[in-house]
Amino acid sequence: MKRSLITIALLAVSVSGFAQDVNTLINQDDVTRIIKTLSADDMQGRATFTPGIEKAATFIENEYTEIGLKPLAGNTGYRQNFSMIHTSPISTLVSINNTPLSAENICIAAGKSFNWSNDNDVVVAKIDTQKSFQSAYRQYMTSGKKTLLFISPKFKSNYKRLHDYINRGSTAFSEINNPQQIVLILGTVDSVKSFEVKYESKSEQLPLFNVAGIIPGKSKPDEYVVFSGHYDHLGILKAMKGDSIANGADDDASGTTAVIALAKYHKKLDNNARTLIFVAFTAEEIGEFGSQYFATQVNPDKVVAMFNIEMIGKASKFGKNSAFITGFDRSNFGTILQQNLQGTVFKFHPDPYPEQDLFYRSDNASLAEKGVPAHTISTDQIDIDKLYHTVKDEFSTLDVSNITSTIRAIALSSRSIVSGKDTPTRVPKLEK
Repeated sequence: MKRSLITIALLAVSVSGFAQDVNTLINQDDVTRIIKTLSADDMQGRATFTPGIEKAATFIENEYTEIGLKPLAGNTGYRQNFSMIHTSPISTLVSINNTPLSAENICIAAGKSFNWSNDNDVVVAKIDTQKSFQSAYRQYMTSGKKTLLFISPKFKSNYKRLHDYINRGSTAFSEINNPQQIVLILGTVDSVKSFEVKYESKSEQLPLFNVAGIIPGKSKPDEYVVFSGHYDHLGILKAMKGDSIANGADDDASGTTAVIALAKYHKKLDNNARTLIFVAFTAEEIGEFGSQYFATQVNPDKVVAMFNIEMIGKASKFGKNSAFITGFDRSNFGTILQQNLQGTVFKFHPDPYPEQDLFYRSDNASLAEKGVPAHTISTDQIDIDKLYHTVKDEFSTLDVSNITSTIRAIALSSRSIVSGKDTPTRVPKLEK
């Protein structure tokens, strides 16, 4: 009994010591400075392929330089450069039963220009009575068939979001030879007797860049622990009460802030056994392309864990001093984190939104599908978050103390993985 009590007492002292370190080294004023800068209006919403994301990348690079991170192997600087083919619409003309349609009621998702004239292989379909618009839409979008899709006016808000998103253009790693062609029309007709579609687009190769730095491991340099978040957002949207900048303060300036703060913390400790990689991903909002590219540049067998941080700007549904972990049951990653937080007030919970399929909706997915215990940590109440993907996601809506406590919890909970003591079990590879 005495020995058990002594062990418990020593554990409490150990946790207390770590907590004191983390409270000193992860400073709330610094967290505030970083997130305010990333979500400021002069970043213009950090949309991919815009001057705003260039400005954000430069800021992150400067932070990494001040911290003293090293570039990834093979890179001369912190930018992990790559390029993609971006296709955007030039002109769109659609007529049904010899009647031209208004531009605001049509949008086209395709990789190349095309013309239809009563083509026999075009599927005519509609979304009208389905309970779930998203599942019905995805079914048509992944069918691989040329589709003329009518959307009931009762789904007008869903259509509008798609219209705005699709008209931003599509992005791919290479030019698509057999692109999906889907024409979305807001409205219904009794029968389609004839149709004409003329769609013209342009494609160009554009640069993208993740921003990544490392702290080499002291005793296990060939084993990697990744801390990540995405620094891109939506850019400029339709104005709401005079405001058109989607600042992306929570999504995901909060996660990027965490990455920078954790890099600073671990560099000051300078005791990591494993190599730590700190990466701000680009192009998450248009298809997780930054993390997809990153996953091709790192050996997944060497990555022992990935802490992807997405939207930690407000209290979770479990209250303050809590966050959730996606894919909790897919490895013992979450259990290790929970054990490392024993004796603190902070708690990690399994993802409470399984119906949202969040595990494969963020940047952790690109490595998770290769077997890496790559999980996302978040506090967002996504089922009721009315600020998500709007111009109202601003710094003023955030709880910076909650962000700071979550970053500190990630630092504490990761320490046995960083030190090489614990290795999470692998995630089952995704079979495609």
